[in-house]
Amino acid sequence: MTSATDELTTLRLSADAFPALDRVEAFREIFGRTILRIDMEPLQGSRLKAELQLRAFSGFGMASGSLSPMRNRHAPDLIDNDDVVLVAMQSGLATLEQHGRRAEIREGQVALTANGEPATFTGHTPTRVINLRLSRALLALHVGNLDRALLQPIVADSAALRLLKGYARSLNDERELATPQLRRAAATHIHDLAALAIGASGDAAEIATGRGMRAARLVAIKADIAANIGDGHLSIDLVATRQGITPRYVRKLFESEATSFSDFVRDRRLSRTYGMLTDWRHLGRTISSIAFECGFSDLSYFNRSFRRRYGSTPSGVREMAQRGE
Repeated sequence: MTSATDELTTLRLSADAFPALDRVEAFREIFGRTILRIDMEPLQGSRLKAELQLRAFSGFGMASGSLSPMRNRHAPDLIDNDDVVLVAMQSGLATLEQHGRRAEIREGQVALTANGEPATFTGHTPTRVINLRLSRALLALHVGNLDRALLQPIVADSAALRLLKGYARSLNDERELATPQLRRAAATHIHDLAALAIGASGDAAEIATGRGMRAARLVAIKADIAANIGDGHLSIDLVATRQGITPRYVRKLFESEATSFSDFVRDRRLSRTYGMLTDWRHLGRTISSIAFECGFSDLSYFNRSFRRRYGSTPSGVREMAQRGE
């Protein structure tokens, strides 16, 4: 599933949506052949389980989720485009076959396939995957011979691939895709990162690095901050070290969004604090304990920042929430 427009299309697929009696055939016909354009056949002895989330916008499509052991055939009569698909295995073991080539992929590995020709994906175990459907025309601007890259090894620990996976995961947050401009930018960045992972070089690599990789690094930094927001010792040096870049580069990335590392961290902490203060589950806790949990170590600074941001004291916000205002 892809969308040629900037509109965001989302769809959740679950095999459990069908009655048990007709589940396999209904799933294969409706979700497999009609929506995904794939013949999905559970392996003998395996109970059908499938949970997938699809997103499509601006000529890009992403399918992520889990599958029970099954054989998925992209048969000639189901081919309707010439896009390419980057298959990223999150867990499990599978075999891909296309162009007379065969590749075994397991957790952490990635392979490129072409939608314009028959192919088979066989999941020998339960698998979790992220499939990125990419425009052949856009990728061809950066990568010389895409067909040569089909089912060829892609360096699993390359910076481009790590950033691509992280960027793709960030798109599960619909706030990242809230406007047509954000969706167009995301599609461009995904194609840039995919091109770098596959093997872009020269001027094409330089353009993709300055655009897609730069954006993905900022996404990775923000995810790092979110995961460690409660650490009172969180610093630009620690984040830069974890990301394998310099503090100066981190500063430049935030400057490109007219903000700073410290301001971003403060605002994230304030947002989390506000959410906890207005959540009835935390009514029995003191304001100071919530502030400390959210990473603030100086209560005077916390109170000043909170009042400046929300126009009220933390206790005032909590009281309004209790009154339902």
